Amino acid sequence: MVVRKQKNMNIQHKIGIALLGAIAMATTLPAQADWKSDVRDLINEGEFTSARAVIDALPDRVKADAPYAIDSALKIMSRIEYDFSVTPDKGAAMVRERRPETTDAELDRWVNDRYIEVKTIDGEQRWMRKAVRNLWLLNPDLVTVTAEDSVELSNYLECIKKIKNTPADANHCNNWQRITLRFSFTIDADAVPAGEQIHAWLPVPLASQRQRNFRLIDSNRPVIYSQSSPHHTVMMSATAEAGKPTHFEITLSYETAAQWFSRQYLLDHLKPYNTADPEYIKYTGSDGRHINITDDLRELARDIVGGEDNPVYQSALIYDWIVGRYPWAGARDYGTIPDIPHYVIENAHGDCGQVALLYITMVRSLGIPARWESGWMLHPWDKNWHDWAETYFEGIGWVPTDVSFGRNPNLTKRTFYKTGIDMYRYATNSDYGCALDPVKRYLRCDPVDFQAGEAEWRGGNIEMTQFKSKLDVLSIEPIE
Repeated sequence: MVVRKQKNMNIQHKIGIALLGAIAMATTLPAQADWKSDVRDLINEGEFTSARAVIDALPDRVKADAPYAIDSALKIMSRIEYDFSVTPDKGAAMVRERRPETTDAELDRWVNDRYIEVKTIDGEQRWMRKAVRNLWLLNPDLVTVTAEDSVELSNYLECIKKIKNTPADANHCNNWQRITLRFSFTIDADAVPAGEQIHAWLPVPLASQRQRNFRLIDSNRPVIYSQSSPHHTVMMSATAEAGKPTHFEITLSYETAAQWFSRQYLLDHLKPYNTADPEYIKYTGSDGRHINITDDLRELARDIVGGEDNPVYQSALIYDWIVGRYPWAGARDYGTIPDIPHYVIENAHGDCGQVALLYITMVRSLGIPARWESGWMLHPWDKNWHDWAETYFEGIGWVPTDVSFGRNPNLTKRTFYKTGIDMYRYATNSDYGCALDPVKRYLRCDPVDFQAGEAEWRGGNIEMTQFKSKLDVLSIEPIE
């Protein structure tokens, strides 16, 4: 059952801080500049026309000193407008196409209960562009289970059975396989003026206990490998030609494995945390981006675990609490959400990355280290972007935790992904919301995650509406 009403989270101040940070990124303009605070507040209040007027009226000196901050503010507004582009009348008509008997009173109630996500922009209410589809995912009166759900669950259960029945190595990894894939990134013709240089960043695998032996087989242009960013990329460059799309492509292989830890193993090998360790301090604190351990959130986490003090049981209780309350729904642009964990609580839903960030924040508030990992899931029956977490237990190490995959009434699947992960992953990010390397100047299409690729030229970012990216799995070969 989805619980819609949650304890009030007083996050207005935090919204201001986070949004100001997004506007200020990639600039050396002093943080106390009044215009940034004014624009932040106006965006926060949905007064976009006024915010743009403030920017238009800036002195030329300020505009020259802060081109990336100004561009970020304008991009944030345009992306919010894109996500909230459906008028209430159009949204109501779309709902009635699927459910003709829907009344105005029902629509008002569903908006009030946040089954339909809305935002007021310049005095006019707008529905989120995915709101109608999400309504059938969030409203328990409309949710249906399809035959496809049963087939997909059967595939996962067979995969889990195989993992549990296969001997594992010293790192609890098994079912190693070599994946060969092609990632292509194509920018629309004339999206960039002819003769201008385009830089594109494409995702490549990170190295971990579960991933190894990355090899770039081919690329259609020279590449520069990232050296310092948790977003693992290659950067490629090309000159735009009039009337022609600009294409970037890489072919690569890597080896990946499943990893699973039974609860009994964790309990038997668990040791007390070394709370003075700098890594422990890093992964149990706030990070100034979306992992913000507020008093309200810490109190909520403590309420959930009650008197339990064992981190294995505590993390499991937080996991179960999240997966039992927050169903999956299509997300709005991550870069326009100032505090994602609080957003999940306030709206009572979240996609994979959103619930992962909530889980990480809540277990950190209890003194349990946790961190982000993301990339793609490459299951033969389902391929898509995906985000998950890792939880650290002293005496064991980092343990995969896929919160979103636990949102299933089947106990086998829910339990496995609490402390395990399958072998169909393409992990490219070991953190979120970090700078790319080589550095990208303009605000990314997704300033939180990195899966689709990114590109820019000297005149600005290349938006998602201007390019297409595609990942093709060429082969999956088991390694004996």
